Amino acid sequence: MTSPSNTTNMNTTALLQYVYADVRRISEISSAQITLHPADRDCFSPPREPLKGIAAVQAHEDALFAATEGTLVMDVDSISANEHFGAVMGTLRANKKGKGEVAMPFCGVWRFQGGKAVEHWENAVDAAMLGKWLAE
Repeated sequence: MTSPSNTTNMNTTALLQYVYADVRRISEISSAQITLHPADRDCFSPPREPLKGIAAVQAHEDALFAATEGTLVMDVDSISANEHFGAVMGTLRANKKGKGEVAMPFCGVWRFQGGKAVEHWENAVDAAMLGKWLAE
């Protein structure tokens, strides 16, 4: 899929397919005021605050990709979406030298306004284990 030059002309399913092909594209489909609820939000006490703004969200996705040594792949099994909401189910896969491979089911939940993502909830089956693997 090519880069969306005007995301308001793309349907929500196409936007989600585009961003899951490379999570570093998140700023291309998001509003400037996007809020991201990280998968590990409940792994801390107190819980981790959401990330606010496109710069913080882009930095988060870039760091996730870097932590996997550039091997992060989001295999999408299904997308259910309308103009307001989207849910993406699949498997996150990555491989790190000396640490092996991780493969974990995920569910991304999205809220859209005016053809742009305004809120995103990351969910992983075992966010604590994934966070530990990424930090090693």
